[in-house]
Amino acid sequence: MKLNRKVVLSRAKAEELENVRKLNCWGCRLTDISICQELSNIEVITLSVNNISTLEPLSQCQSLCELYLRKNNIQNLAELFYLKELPRLKILWLAENPCCEQDPLKYRMTILRNLPNLRKLDNKTVTEEELSQAAMQGDEITGPPTLRCADNICPLQNGNTNTAELATELDSDLLNFSMEETNKIREQLGMKPLPKDKFSSFSSHKVDGSKKKRSNILSAILLLIKDLDKEALEIVHRTTATRLHILQKEVLQEKK
Repeated sequence: MKLNRKVVLSRAKAEELENVRKLNCWGCRLTDISICQELSNIEVITLSVNNISTLEPLSQCQSLCELYLRKNNIQNLAELFYLKELPRLKILWLAENPCCEQDPLKYRMTILRNLPNLRKLDNKTVTEEELSQAAMQGDEITGPPTLRCADNICPLQNGNTNTAELATELDSDLLNFSMEETNKIREQLGMKPLPKDKFSSFSSHKVDGSKKKRSNILSAILLLIKDLDKEALEIVHRTTATRLHILQKEVLQEKK
């Protein structure tokens, strides 16, 4: 579900988006919060118990002081990149997201290293001792999650590619996707290379131009997906969500 202007104004009891100071959308099954880019004066946002996967729309909320995101679908701590330039953010509740599950201590240290102005994290007060510890034990996030399919690079915590560059690189790589590159990726994943007859069977129907390129891309993807394990499929899922977000953003910009 996409959060829209009408819902925001209704819940905030405001007449214009610039007048919205507090917004509570707890448990609204939200997946798209791109409208938050227009909430320039928002101070408190409650988005817990939804299905939000990216924090990018919040990067424009320069007045944000409190952010509640418990029980969402934030897969990668690199999403914190979008919160690093919010000078007034003091309270963050991110617990019970996929990015919190593997190493609780590392999770907390990484957040505090990148958001040292926080005073409370996951309903627990941040101490000076923790901040000192985080400077040594937390991972520094210098860029948003990125992906380049042809090089088999998954969303990274230390990427430095912006959204426009990512879309350009992704398109360029996919248009040149071939059997040779497919087998290169399979090799990197520890999988056996595909014989020529099996690869060609997926694109044996005659197409030309852009249709042929699209067919080759789909062929390569389908051949890979069949042999992926659960962890690899989850990476593909996150990557697809990132790509869809980029395309949706481009469509919105075109409409404007």
